[in-house]
Amino acid sequence: MRYQITGKQIDVGEALQTHVQNELASVLAKYAGRPTDATVTFSKSAHEFVCEVTVHLSTGLTTSAKAHATEIYASFDDCGEKIDKQLRRYKRRLKDHHKDRAEPVALYEASSYILAREEDSQDDEPDTLQPIIVAEMEMSIPSLTVGEAVMQMELAGAPVLVFRNEKKDGVNVVYRREDGNIGWIDP
Repeated sequence: MRYQITGKQIDVGEALQTHVQNELASVLAKYAGRPTDATVTFSKSAHEFVCEVTVHLSTGLTTSAKAHATEIYASFDDCGEKIDKQLRRYKRRLKDHHKDRAEPVALYEASSYILAREEDSQDDEPDTLQPIIVAEMEMSIPSLTVGEAVMQMELAGAPVLVFRNEKKDGVNVVYRREDGNIGWIDP
């Protein structure tokens, strides 16, 4: 497994890196058979340390957690507990969904754009209806079933997930509704 442990304007020492690797390895050994890589980022927000952990599994699923604490080790321990809880909660679902999957999830490349926000001006009409593109990025769209997509969205804590539906071979979207339910768009 590959670990990427970094700090944003914080020096991450060898002791902390060893602690992170040992704790993540023990959590992942219990629940996830084949993790591929983990990204751990530490930063400082006012008087608290912030830890963000993202773990990619070979099945194509991604789980992430974020925690705040006054000590850097405590912030990571809180993140580790959240990852542990997520994997424990979805252990049966992960096994049920992926026991028949012989190969990892197929990923399709897509372009992603960030558009500039329009300034609020009530008097003037915009010169053009074309939005200003601030950034262009590449992203991967996984090929999943609807159940796997919902699980992936919940594990990542994301509000929306775009995926390629394995059953119908089309691009679909699942999203969290304001009432707490999950919405599914199947064009």
